[in-house]
Amino acid sequence: MHFSSLIEQVVKDSIATKELLLERQKQEIERIGLLLADRCKNGGKILFCGNGGSAADSQHLAAELVIRLRGHINRAAIPAMALTVDPSIMTAGGNDIGFENIFARCVEAYGRPGDVLIGISTSGNSENVKRAIIQAKKQGVYTIGLLGGTGGTLIDDCEDAVLVPSSVTARIQESHIMIGHIWCEIIEEVLFPELFQ
Repeated sequence: MHFSSLIEQVVKDSIATKELLLERQKQEIERIGLLLADRCKNGGKILFCGNGGSAADSQHLAAELVIRLRGHINRAAIPAMALTVDPSIMTAGGNDIGFENIFARCVEAYGRPGDVLIGISTSGNSENVKRAIIQAKKQGVYTIGLLGGTGGTLIDDCEDAVLVPSSVTARIQESHIMIGHIWCEIIEEVLFPELFQ
């Protein structure tokens, strides 16, 4: 079996999705990146949540901020955390208060005014992310959706959002991690300008 045509089509679709993203969401990506940098500069932290591949993206992006994104840039840690990484909290929450409430409970525990919650959902319809966003707003935590397609129900719940213009989960996820990396670069360059002169 040969998959060269499949490979070519997937790569072309990914490029086309990113070109549309650049055309439609460039200003939003930049504005939100600067907002995130400002929150970090003023002592806030960034919380991430999502399910499945979006949980992995949450952990990936938190690690880029806490450790570093670019190996040649030696800078201080940037406060960030994924709400997806503690199996005891996840399983106790699923068992005791329901899976749909897990992230909201974590926001209740960790979220403070000045922080930001980034809810990642390819469909925009993840109930546990939605409840986390609602809880965050109650606590003065700024809410951002990293979404796909039309944004689902989360588009109306979040204070800000970036929509990846695709209905294909894999293409959305590929763009989500790229957007996250762009935000990390913006944050680094705003917080540590002396390292980029």
